[in-house]
Amino acid sequence: MEITGLLLLVVVAQSFAMPLSSLEETDKRLLAEKYLRRFYNLQAGLQGTKTHRSSDAMQAKIREMQSFFNLQVTGSLDSNTLELMSMARCGVPDVGEYNHFPRHLKWQNTNVTFRIVNYTPDLKKADVDRAIRNAFNIWADVTPLTFKKLHEGKADIMISFGTKEHGDFNPFDGPDGLLAHAYPPGRDIGGDTHFDEDEHWSKDSDAYNLFLVATHEFGHALGLSHSTDPGALMYPVYSYSQGYPLSEDDITGIQALYGPNPTRKVKPKPDAPNKCDPMLSFDAVTELRGETIIFKDRFYWRLHPQFAEPEQTLIKSTWPSLPNKVDAAYEYPEKDMVFIFSGIRMWALNGYNLVEGYPKYIHKLGLPRTVRTVDAAVYIPDTGKTLLFSEEHYWSYDEKTNTMDSGFPRSIEMDFPGMAEEVDAAVYQYGYLHFFHEHTQFEYSYSARKVIQIVRTNSFLNC
Repeated sequence: MEITGLLLLVVVAQSFAMPLSSLEETDKRLLAEKYLRRFYNLQAGLQGTKTHRSSDAMQAKIREMQSFFNLQVTGSLDSNTLELMSMARCGVPDVGEYNHFPRHLKWQNTNVTFRIVNYTPDLKKADVDRAIRNAFNIWADVTPLTFKKLHEGKADIMISFGTKEHGDFNPFDGPDGLLAHAYPPGRDIGGDTHFDEDEHWSKDSDAYNLFLVATHEFGHALGLSHSTDPGALMYPVYSYSQGYPLSEDDITGIQALYGPNPTRKVKPKPDAPNKCDPMLSFDAVTELRGETIIFKDRFYWRLHPQFAEPEQTLIKSTWPSLPNKVDAAYEYPEKDMVFIFSGIRMWALNGYNLVEGYPKYIHKLGLPRTVRTVDAAVYIPDTGKTLLFSEEHYWSYDEKTNTMDSGFPRSIEMDFPGMAEEVDAAVYQYGYLHFFHEHTQFEYSYSARKVIQIVRTNSFLNC
């Protein structure tokens, strides 16, 4: 991870006022030029020209951007590249040679002060205080830094909510535009963090989660730039997730500046899970060519019908291109494909090989952009439908027509009586749906529409 200065969290308009598919070629090129000038130092003077030099420069910047985001490097404005260019993201340039301030800026003292100048009406004052304090604690856990709250005067990091022009000549632009921005460590405005009051702030997955955005921004205010790891908090694209937010890359980056916490060792990812832990929960479950794959943290278990004992393996050791954390997975046997979901992206596997053209964004399936993660997914062979679960609702996707069925989303609680309101993982076997929520497994008859039995989640692993 590189370290840089001015870091502005920007949300690029998600559709640029029209679907990407309806944009004319000229509009697509202008969209791309604007993005590449902002984040990849494409020279502004090349806009609108059609010389070989301008075309070569444009293709080089597209390839650079595709490489950064681990897309297929084509140098052309394919649909995946254009869609990524329209996603919510941070406004700092992604290339190290194009920073606004010198690298390796850091606070010289380990005791950093902060002050919350004003509060958003979207949340209770106590919720804002908690989100800000918890965000600082995340960085304090892995460094020698301590953070002291001031109630008056000038602090190192001044935190405020404002709209439009709010006093730093770096105006916000209303809803779904600029989300927040932070300044690098230093005097005066250095370290200050501003949030756009025109956005809706939340303490959960509704709209923008203040804790996650604040933790990301404070990473910038401490001197960090972006990570190319999609699982990292400092990844440029905003995505809601639960659990401990820092990845190994985040921790490596901040400790390169300040060193580790001398009294506490924090692991970015949990140890290998114990299959017979009575409180075990699953992240995702899917079939794969007659075997069952169960994802948990950085690992997965492989269950073969002819072997009683499951085999545990690191995800990265089998599928290096997959993220460390899998949210949902399902098999579509008619095409011999398994789909993997993590955050707002999805991967397709043909056996143990990544299908060309992936990852794609989950919204390609027809999910609304308000859905930031798929909690569980399961294909029902009898109907040809795939059920996609997110929080307390689910959608039905028609695999033959590649379209989302009308009338969705629907309530999990209403349509699956006897079930938990949310689903962590799901799989269909021998005519029954197996739903997993925390340490509980629900065996559900899809035809009878009722729960047959309830057992512990780890009974699926012969415990």
